[in-house]
Amino acid sequence: MSRPIELFSPSAALCHETPAEASSQAKNSSSNWKKELAAATTSVSSLLKQLKLEHALKIIDLQPDFKCLVTESFINKIEAGNINDPLLQQILPLNDENNAIMQHQGVSDPVGDIQAMATPGLLHKYHGRSLLISTGACAVHCRYCFRRHYPYQQFSSSPRSQTETLAYLKKNSDIEEIILSGGDPLILDNKRLGQLIDKLESVPHLQTLRIHTRLPVVLPDRIDDGLLQILRQTRFQVVLVTHINHANEIQQIEKDKFLLLHKAGIILFNQSVLLKGINDSSAELINLSKQLFDSKIIPYYLHMLDPVKGAMHFSVDKNTAIQLYKEAEQKLPGYLLPKMVQDIEGNKSKTAIFSI
Repeated sequence: MSRPIELFSPSAALCHETPAEASSQAKNSSSNWKKELAAATTSVSSLLKQLKLEHALKIIDLQPDFKCLVTESFINKIEAGNINDPLLQQILPLNDENNAIMQHQGVSDPVGDIQAMATPGLLHKYHGRSLLISTGACAVHCRYCFRRHYPYQQFSSSPRSQTETLAYLKKNSDIEEIILSGGDPLILDNKRLGQLIDKLESVPHLQTLRIHTRLPVVLPDRIDDGLLQILRQTRFQVVLVTHINHANEIQQIEKDKFLLLHKAGIILFNQSVLLKGINDSSAELINLSKQLFDSKIIPYYLHMLDPVKGAMHFSVDKNTAIQLYKEAEQKLPGYLLPKMVQDIEGNKSKTAIFSI
């Protein structure tokens, strides 16, 4: 479908900007996030120096196989000098990732992505929905990532594979929801994302577009006027699922971006991963749910760690997890309590965790 040129900008309405001025502002916003992404930190040594943590070298992997990658926006929320900062722990490569004893139960494909491949980059695990690996790129390398070993070059969406993907989707009329994942789908710029959504709109029985992304809290400038325009104009019902694990990830700039998405009619959910040393206390989980709700986001899932090799030191045992969950359940209303689940290969849905 063609998209009329329209700029969504509350500030433009308030300031009576001319179309040329508004267009210039939109281009600058787009340029800002791309510049920040291009300048993202990839050197562990530089990260340590910036955060005044050179004294912690002996526990840190300076040359990790799963490369370090983090944006300035995320770094700015980390407390300098605090090796235990919950945001730092999510992105700092540690020697524990290579500890054979700690990692012995980890595997390279913990949720069965490869087995669920219908076409290159298109996963079909569950009834009524299918997931598209739209890109292998991210703006941050979370150390607990369950796709840290995923063969993106071989199995992600590309112009060559999209014809096959669309044919598969059109053939399977029971698929009503398409999920964009990655990598991070919002790494695609507005032109490429818009083109992809246009193609997906050609599948008549697709009704819902779900986008899983970390960018609103890692690269908040990505939520720009062009993106809002695309999401407002699509025929799809749009659901955006953020990946936020700790309340400190949400500050005022992120709240402002979530408000723009909310005003654009986007349904906002969050899924977290229960991570040892980061959010494994009922107080942290309760605070996160409250901060999410204050940002127009409904807590959706609390995932047990997927058993991926290199991240097993983040694992919280099921007994502890259930106890934490029960404590949170006693202090939160039902609509702020995410469902605690585990993604188990071969199961027809996420598996809810209620008991040991």
